[in-house]
Amino acid sequence: MNGKFITFEGGEGTGKSTQLRLLADFLRTKGINVVETKEPGGTQTGQELRRILVTGDKDKFDATAEALLYFADRHIHMTQKVWPEMEKGNWVLSDRFADSTVAYQYFGYNKRVSREDLDSLYKIAVGNFKPDLTIILDINPEIGLARSFNKAATMDVKELRFEGRELAFHQRMRQGFLEIAQQEPQRCVVLNADKSIEVLHNDIVKIITERFEL
Repeated sequence: MNGKFITFEGGEGTGKSTQLRLLADFLRTKGINVVETKEPGGTQTGQELRRILVTGDKDKFDATAEALLYFADRHIHMTQKVWPEMEKGNWVLSDRFADSTVAYQYFGYNKRVSREDLDSLYKIAVGNFKPDLTIILDINPEIGLARSFNKAATMDVKELRFEGRELAFHQRMRQGFLEIAQQEPQRCVVLNADKSIEVLHNDIVKIITERFEL
């Protein structure tokens, strides 16, 4: 594929959506065609799955059911949107990808779903494909959750199903993202997200320009 696939990862309130949008704007100034997307919810079917996954009672189903739904969304997302766009030579920026499933459903839930099962689901849904770059935005969960609740106050649909979990869940999840980055240092870059929007954007632009020689 001629295009690139860059994913943004991190806990709640890290600013992924904002930074993804700013990076897309920057890449367009370089003459690159960019597609902005997210998981779950990057396709029409994904939007229905997103409503099921991120709204409502936090205990309406368990970690295994969540993982299965996320990978169903992921397979649809890749086959209907990401890969077709990459084949056209476009760069695809995604707000979350498979690392979030590992961080949430494996680490967050204290390993109630095995890593082996998640790896098997990845193989079924995605195959051997990996992002060209993953930017992990890291922040103290207490700060991130406060940001997320403030944002939700301005939204009609409250996507707060995971925010409703205990602080320990979010702390384990944060550690999970850091461990993923340690396991795949060539793919993953961790950035401190407790910065101004402009400073963090400049950090990301520096990484992108160096990595892809823009």
